[in-house]
Amino acid sequence: MQLLRQIPPIHELLKDERIQASFQNGQISYEQTKKLIHEGIEQIREQILNNNQAHSFTRDEIRNQIVETTILLVAQYKMYNLQPVINGTGTILHTNLGRARIAPKAVKRVVDMAKSYSTLEYDLHTGRRGSRQDLIESYITELTGAEAAIVVNNNAAAVYMVLSAFTQNTETIVSRGELVEIGGSFRVSSIMEESGTKLKEVGTTNKTHLFDYEQAINENTKMIMKVHTSNFYISGFTSSVERNALAHLAQQNNLIYYEDLGSGLLYDLQQTGISDEPVVRTVLDEGAGLVSFSVDKLLGGPQAGIIAGKKKYIDQLKKHQLARVLRVDKMTYAALEETLRLTRMGEVDEIPTLHDLLKSQKQIIEDVQSLLESSRNVQNLKIEQCETESKVGGGTLPEVKLKSYGIKVSSRLLTARSLSELFRKHIKPIIVRIEQGKVLVDFRTVQTEEQEEILKAIKAIDTQLK
Repeated sequence: MQLLRQIPPIHELLKDERIQASFQNGQISYEQTKKLIHEGIEQIREQILNNNQAHSFTRDEIRNQIVETTILLVAQYKMYNLQPVINGTGTILHTNLGRARIAPKAVKRVVDMAKSYSTLEYDLHTGRRGSRQDLIESYITELTGAEAAIVVNNNAAAVYMVLSAFTQNTETIVSRGELVEIGGSFRVSSIMEESGTKLKEVGTTNKTHLFDYEQAINENTKMIMKVHTSNFYISGFTSSVERNALAHLAQQNNLIYYEDLGSGLLYDLQQTGISDEPVVRTVLDEGAGLVSFSVDKLLGGPQAGIIAGKKKYIDQLKKHQLARVLRVDKMTYAALEETLRLTRMGEVDEIPTLHDLLKSQKQIIEDVQSLLESSRNVQNLKIEQCETESKVGGGTLPEVKLKSYGIKVSSRLLTARSLSELFRKHIKPIIVRIEQGKVLVDFRTVQTEEQEEILKAIKAIDTQLK
């Protein structure tokens, strides 16, 4: 096609002062700029080939479009892939948005440890090598009543490690109703099979009885495992076996009773009326030999998994080869230690997850009304207060709905989907919900300091619609 011959060569485009400015400031290399120009050329080439009106392009228009496309590509190249966002969805532990936000004091500890040498594996008392597992074990044993504990990089790793260490080539009994699938299509049954244990399913999806476990025990059985169904909720014609009965059965048959708690509560939510989920201490008191749970869910810390329980089991795990494979780094320990310290001191309101979970409706309404007052001059968007329900999320407390408030934003000029995209493309992206054809921002998960950014986004969108 004749028009394709009008595309300037790369060496000529490199002379354009707008493109030169992109690499002369040192933020991007000359070679990378060339690659991005080539990408810009390919985009305009495809546009010419697919555009029935291609004959209307002039050489200058082609050149300008390549330059503008390249400048946009350069800007995208400079951007971080991992970016902070404002969570307006109302889901407190939003897996796609990074689950738990860690406490400001924990952030400071991470920064301090990241920029300094540390006592990660150094004992100040003896002047000799220490163990990183000793850094937080006393916190966990104090908060849970466990005899000992170990930290790994997430709860799936904890499950894998426990089964690999204790049940390889032997049988583990688990109820069919507890073979859950967690995020990303990972299934508990698959993790169990990968660990080398032989999975022995008992009962049915909705009903499992003690006699199901009793009949399944044989000379090859090593463990009874209970999996907390934290990401779904079954009601109606159901039955499951209490953990104290399973613990007693395991003890009678010299088996390990292990409970995968999933989220793992250290702070008792029963006193708030939000949930009757048991705390880890209760699970251990009722006979579990081992428990494991996530740190970045209801505990409100960094991504990690904790295994706690009887010392004889934890000591074996500490010596296992997987302990090194699955260990966490100094920054995770720093954030985890501070999160556990805040929990121990009763300063749970400083832990963002628990702060949002326990946030009063009065506070949420006040925040909403403050934003409505500040956005009164908006002309092309309709903004109204609304009542809504928040979720805990992250595969935890699926039956819990938290009454909340937020704003609904709509425009006669844009669809809700287009509006949500504009919020998402704000300088600090704002992730929203769409309900009944309107954009909804749930203020339970919006922080006070983020409200000004939401107001800026509303005003910027309003200006674009003039």
